[in-house]
Amino acid sequence: MTVQLEPPAAPEAFRLALVSLHAAAAGCARPGLELHEVPAPRKLAPYSAAIAAEVLRGDEEVASGRFVVLHDPAGQDGWKGDTRIVAFVSAEVEPEMAADPALGAVGWSWLTDSLAQAPHTAAGGTVTRTSSTKFGSLAAPEEACEVEVRASWTAVAGPDGSMDLGLHLRAWCDLLAATAGLPPPGVTALR
Repeated sequence: MTVQLEPPAAPEAFRLALVSLHAAAAGCARPGLELHEVPAPRKLAPYSAAIAAEVLRGDEEVASGRFVVLHDPAGQDGWKGDTRIVAFVSAEVEPEMAADPALGAVGWSWLTDSLAQAPHTAAGGTVTRTSSTKFGSLAAPEEACEVEVRASWTAVAGPDGSMDLGLHLRAWCDLLAATAGLPPPGVTALR
C-alpha cells in the first residue's frame, strides 16, 4: 500500500511521517483485517492522507473504519499542533452489548488504551450505539446493533523531533480490532 499526498508537494517532515505510516500498514496485518488507501479530504487541511479498513468474518463485513491524517504547517485552532488524526470505527455488536449503558465508556477506553503508545494531545470524540429493527419489505429476523467510535487527536513529535504516524495507525488498527471483537495478535479465540 502506498499513501498518496494531497497535494503532492508536502513539507519534508510530513513526508517522512507518511513513510512511517506506510511502514506500519504491513505491521497492522491480522486475519480478517484489510487496509487500503482511499482519497483524502482536500478542504480540511493543506496536506492529507487517508486509509480505510474492513474487518471480515468469512465473506461478511463486521466492522469498518477510516483513518485520516491532516497536516497544516500553521496548525489550526483546537489542534494544539500541526498534524491531526481523525478516526472512525463502526462494528456490529450483539444486542445485549448494545443495551449495556457502559458501552460508551468501554468504547472510549478501547481508544485511550490503544493510544497509550502513540504520543498525542487534544483527544476528543464520541461513542454511539445504535439498535435497529427493520419492518415491511426490509424486515429481518433479528435486531441489528452497532457501535461507532468517532475520534480525533493531535499527533506529537518524539524527542528527536520526528513524528511516527505508524504508532497512530497501529493504535487505530488496535481500536478497530477491539471494536470488531478480534483477538489480540498471537492469541487464538476459543469457540
